[in-house]
Amino acid sequence: MSSESDKYKGFRPYFKETADPSNPPLKEISLMPSTIETIDQALFDWLDKELDIFCSTNEGWLKVPIIWSMAERAYQLKSNKELRNMDGVFTLPVLVLERNELIKDPAMKGVAWAHVPPYNDPRGGAIEVARRIQQDKTGNFANADSQRRFKQQNFPFKNSKIVYETITMPTPTYIVATYSLIIRSEYQQQMNEIFTPLITATGQISNFFIHADGHKFEGFLEGDFKTENNISDLKEEERKFETNITIKVLGYLLGAGKNDKRPKVVIRENAVQVRFPREHVILGDIKDYE
Repeated sequence: MSSESDKYKGFRPYFKETADPSNPPLKEISLMPSTIETIDQALFDWLDKELDIFCSTNEGWLKVPIIWSMAERAYQLKSNKELRNMDGVFTLPVLVLERNELIKDPAMKGVAWAHVPPYNDPRGGAIEVARRIQQDKTGNFANADSQRRFKQQNFPFKNSKIVYETITMPTPTYIVATYSLIIRSEYQQQMNEIFTPLITATGQISNFFIHADGHKFEGFLEGDFKTENNISDLKEEERKFETNITIKVLGYLLGAGKNDKRPKVVIRENAVQVRFPREHVILGDIKDYE
């Protein structure tokens, strides 16, 4: 799963903290894009890093590997050789994560309930996320007024011509992503050890929060857990236990990704003075009767 962080590298808008209203410091925050891959990466990191599930194996207490979708066998044999043994049989236990569907449901919304249309210009932008004073241009206006009124630059007076930089972003588009988390093990004990932290991670509720690139999404565990096994079949197949868990994630998208013609972050400046130029001629006004 790739990331677009390099494309937006270098942009860091400034937000004001309110710990001390008399002298608010500036806090540097990076605003990264949110795509479908960002939601996938957030759920994968939650399973791999936060839950960090281990179980008992023939080689000891080892971490359960997590696979994003099931790739072709030829690709797995070349890229992840540790997933199969010397005979080419898939090594259990394993967690397989797969995204099944994406739904744009108007009833499932996050913080931004209303639709805010973008500005009607090539740059776009809809929601204001930060604002700061443009020091250079504000100082130029102040020095010009000070020179004109007091015949001295940097003379102290109340300057009303303040230039602000307003930073806006697109309106988040909320989607519901449905995932299937398949637990495959060879023994019942392994299934119990893997299955237990997934159920107890959310406590008595079913929702949890995941993070990626500075974004926060909310996930939900479905209460119906489908369990299958083949221990009743007296065949030559390898013994296996399988549990399917459905996970829904309420995520949001910012823009259209690489196909978006408008920038993800837009910086605008306000107008502090409006002037209308007068027309002049080189040799003065020409009289009508001449």
